[in-house]
Amino acid sequence: MICARCHHFAAAPGATLCHRCLGDSPEPAPAFGSTPGLWLRSPVGLGWAAAVLLGAVVAADLFALWADFLQYDATGALADGETGAAAFRRADRADELLSVAAGAQAVSLVACVIVYLCWFQRVRANAQVFNPLGHRKSPGWAIGGWFVPVVNLWYPRRITLDIWDASSPWGTSRSHTLVNTWWALWLASLFADRAGTTGYADDTEGAAQVRDGALRMMLSDSLDMAAAVLAIALVLRLTTMQHEKAMAGTAPAGL
Repeated sequence: MICARCHHFAAAPGATLCHRCLGDSPEPAPAFGSTPGLWLRSPVGLGWAAAVLLGAVVAADLFALWADFLQYDATGALADGETGAAAFRRADRADELLSVAAGAQAVSLVACVIVYLCWFQRVRANAQVFNPLGHRKSPGWAIGGWFVPVVNLWYPRRITLDIWDASSPWGTSRSHTLVNTWWALWLASLFADRAGTTGYADDTEGAAQVRDGALRMMLSDSLDMAAAVLAIALVLRLTTMQHEKAMAGTAPAGL
């Protein structure tokens, strides 16, 4: 059993704390093997923080989706020939809301990325403690894999799958459906966002083109929101798996 206080070392015989937390003199034993420089650290705090910030991303996407719809509606009316001060005020208000929504999305995304990557690096390190030989990518790719062009289309998924397998309960294998569905939605949202923003950059000919751009951004924001919701489920599930496995202690004999 792992120490209930520090979650780093094996509990002393007949106790819930390791020798160090008990104040004893013997050097505490590693709870899971002896990988140099690595020990278990609780992912619970970072996991909940990442989930909350992903929730903020969902809220910002909902706001952006509403602003997209207002612009789609306002520019659609202009494209259909509606004129007058009221129609142009609706379009101006939609533009203002889109600017606010874009700012909210940027702020929530930056904050979420920072905390999510801290959490991801921690669960990657924990996974190496659980299973030192079960990883196809080096630890550095847990961060770098998200930013290197081209490889960022599959490296994070591959690393997540290795973390997932290493964190599964002893002697079991958990389905990869959640990871694969989340990653598919994440990629779809990236490509939809690229198509939507490119469309806006090119939409200089009139209200009909802006309306079409708003429709593309509605799709992009919807996919991003869905990916963020699944990311919350992934973070909470993986955090729970690691916490439960750490508290369960080393693998039973024969595994």
